[in-house]
Amino acid sequence: MVQRNHIPLLATILAGLLLLSAQAGLVAQAQRLQTHPAASARPASATSQRQAGPSTPAEQLIFIQANEDRARHGVAPLRWSSQLAQAARLHAARMARENAISHQFAGEPDLQSRAMQAGADFSVVAENVAVNPDPAALNDAWMHSPGHRANLLNPQFNSIGVALVQHGGEWFAVQDFSRSVAVMSLEAQEQQVGALVRRFGVTVLRDQSIARQTCAMDDGHAGSRQPLFLMHYTATDLSQLPGALTARLRSGKYKTALVGACAAGNEDGFSTHRIAVMLF
Repeated sequence: MVQRNHIPLLATILAGLLLLSAQAGLVAQAQRLQTHPAASARPASATSQRQAGPSTPAEQLIFIQANEDRARHGVAPLRWSSQLAQAARLHAARMARENAISHQFAGEPDLQSRAMQAGADFSVVAENVAVNPDPAALNDAWMHSPGHRANLLNPQFNSIGVALVQHGGEWFAVQDFSRSVAVMSLEAQEQQVGALVRRFGVTVLRDQSIARQTCAMDDGHAGSRQPLFLMHYTATDLSQLPGALTARLRSGKYKTALVGACAAGNEDGFSTHRIAVMLF
């Protein structure tokens, strides 16, 4: 039996912010927290965009305030992402040039493309934008807007990049959030999935050639041995198995398994894993 499955991922648009997941590409119009005229501002150099932490006191303030709010609400802190900060800085500069706030302007890459081009690996990505004459007031404004607050306190996110561009006494601000995904070798992916399979008393065989060939196939399986059950699936999180596969393993009908990983093809920027599990 062959079954294909995709583990559901978060796919939600919240008012006044942008949230994208691997389930769907979603675009929402920005909500103005406060708008003021501004002239053009040039983006920072590539060198300054890849600092190990916030590059200005204003950005450091926003970063600290975000984690203070998360701590008050019992949510794990966000770690700084130089890649997200680079994407945020280019967009903040664009907002200043356009004298407006939005998540995407004409001719500009969308959020997921900006994050991907900056080198971020993610399964979910989201953004808050605003303009205000006082950088110290930005976080408070976001926290009093339900949608923006939801991004700030979202426990799914583990990374953030912040950029503020000042011009004419105004601060154009961007917060980019993501759930970053560690780059895993095929062997590491197979070991993680294999460990979950073994919890059901099933022995995971060591024949990665057959398993990986099967993973790369759209249909069918490699090798002469016919599996009793075969599942191909993609996922951003390998800490759990698809429900249909778990149900099969719980049946107790299977004694051995092969687990193979292969290239998933993450052209859209969302980091996913492609897995095949053969049960015998």
